Amino acid sequence: MLSWADTSTGAVVLATPLGLWWPSADAPRRIGWQYIDKAVWKDRRLVVTEAALVDDILLVDKQPVSAELVNPRDLPPTVRKRVEGNVARSEMLPVPGGQARFVARRIPGQNGLQWWARLEPGTADTPAVREAVRRQLDPMRSEWEAATRSL
Repeated sequence: MLSWADTSTGAVVLATPLGLWWPSADAPRRIGWQYIDKAVWKDRRLVVTEAALVDDILLVDKQPVSAELVNPRDLPPTVRKRVEGNVARSEMLPVPGGQARFVARRIPGQNGLQWWARLEPGTADTPAVREAVRRQLDPMRSEWEAATRSL
């Protein structure tokens, strides 16, 4: 365990090396650090936006979840550090009809990086966009692998 905080509902939010345990109606669930797109701490409320995999290349944002933290302890800065530290590279690039954010993320407990793209609002998910994303991801992966081999 890295950190934890009590919520106003009596539940607990827990940060571990593998992810953030989030309270839900059924049972707490772990959100892996590699899937947290955004975490905001404001007015005693922690708001987390989780990404879902569409397939092996695209992520989409789920509805944000939030919890009021009664005693935040050091959970908010711990979450921030983990989310920021998980991203190895992030770059916005054009694709047909819009833009995509290309991101390389570390997966806790595994070596290497996972590369994904998230389409920006207004960019339609089309076959041409998918092809453009694949064409741009391949050289990014190769470039990163070559750079890390030479270290």
